[in-house]
Amino acid sequence: MDEQTCVNESILNDDIREWQKKNRIDHMSYLPGMEVLKSDVEAQVTAAMNSYDYTKYTADDVRRALGHENRSPEDFAALLSPAALPLLEEVAQCARTETRKHFGNSVNMFTPVYIANYCENFCIYCGFNCHNKIRRAILSAEEIEREMEAVARSGLREALILTGESRKHSDVEYIAGACMTARKYFKVVGLEVYPMNSDEYAYLHKCGADYVTVFQETYNSDKYESLHLSGHKRIFPYRLNAQERALRGGMRGVGFAALLGLDDFRKDAFATGMHAYLLQRKYPHAEIAFSCPRLRPIINNDKIDPMDVHEPQLLQTVCAYRLFMPFASITISTRECARVRDHLVNIAATKISAGVSTAIGEHVGDTEAKGDGQFEISDMRSVEEVYNGLLGQKLQPVMQDYVYV
Repeated sequence: MDEQTCVNESILNDDIREWQKKNRIDHMSYLPGMEVLKSDVEAQVTAAMNSYDYTKYTADDVRRALGHENRSPEDFAALLSPAALPLLEEVAQCARTETRKHFGNSVNMFTPVYIANYCENFCIYCGFNCHNKIRRAILSAEEIEREMEAVARSGLREALILTGESRKHSDVEYIAGACMTARKYFKVVGLEVYPMNSDEYAYLHKCGADYVTVFQETYNSDKYESLHLSGHKRIFPYRLNAQERALRGGMRGVGFAALLGLDDFRKDAFATGMHAYLLQRKYPHAEIAFSCPRLRPIINNDKIDPMDVHEPQLLQTVCAYRLFMPFASITISTRECARVRDHLVNIAATKISAGVSTAIGEHVGDTEAKGDGQFEISDMRSVEEVYNGLLGQKLQPVMQDYVYV
């Protein structure tokens, strides 16, 4: 099968195409109110991705990369190339050595807490998209408190707050309130919400947020345009520069990800790594993190599925990130089954979610979810089950790795 991946174009039916023509805005032009950074990072990432020809690398290039103590972007390119697949066992062993060198046997645990699923974007691959007929919900301040309290009872001390991308329904003040509530129960609070300006990130940091994760989805701007038909998310450069705005706003850390399977996963993974690499060079204090999500089925759309990002390719991507940026945190999503997640934390991943629900308000045990989930998860294990699973692999689950003094 050709390794070039794309979303099945049949889901773009005639009605959607006609709607897109009538409502199209330029995906490369900033909208009013969007902060424009004077930064060359976007241009550097785009240039690196466009010039990346993964077919030129050989097994010798891969072995040369494995032999280096500090790996260059060229080494990273070789490790992501098809030439590395036959050497995947060697790559994985090297990645495991690198992981143990910098992280020992520790694996951080956290859980995502979805507090709203209203969205103003039309992204054809996402269950939250504004045209998908799902149950919409937003938690009140009291309901957020109950969710946070329920999660904290599990022993976890890190939570990731998520919303759909709607400033109307979940504005900055609403998210700030959730951060302040989360801070009462957790030592580390992350955000995976819509991109913001640096002053808004500064405000959320003051309210208790430690880090920001943004999925660029795909770094191919042409493909990005065809997948994001309306809403603020359609503006490609504003999303790409979100991590830099977050760092300028004082966030301690930033997370990067492409949704593997939307486009050529090798180019997207290479762009993701280069994006993180360039920002760490520019902001040496920043804590860098990667997520490695693959496409999953969503409600009301069974035509979206990763066609060429199979388990070997996923392992290759995770190992390449580890070898290129050895100090980075790498999260493996519940989009993957328990077997795959357990395998990856034994090699290169250093962070794992547990007790996960992508629905709204489902952490409180005696309450049915108020709103539908974003995607189907594969690993349904509880916090206790994941914790014991890590111990069974002679790994050390870490509930808390950061203490403010």
